[in-house]
Amino acid sequence: MERVGRGDAWFDTGTHDSLVETAAYIQTIEKRQGQRIAVPEEIAFEHGWIDRDALREQGQALHKRLWQYLLRLAEEGL
Repeated sequence: MERVGRGDAWFDTGTHDSLVETAAYIQTIEKRQGQRIAVPEEIAFEHGWIDRDALREQGQALHKRLWQYLLRLAEEGL
């Protein structure tokens, strides 16, 4: 068994209510912190699996708000 660290959160989304509660939590965190949660392109960039150019390229194909986030990440870095 592994302990969840401070600042981490574990959600059991096995019911409709818990899924809605989780979605609301994620939405609140993203809006308040200005960061997205679990974006595969960001994770790949962070681990060095893709470079800035690939991040920009993939970001352009995505939803406008996510695209803007990825472009900002590519410019500012991690």
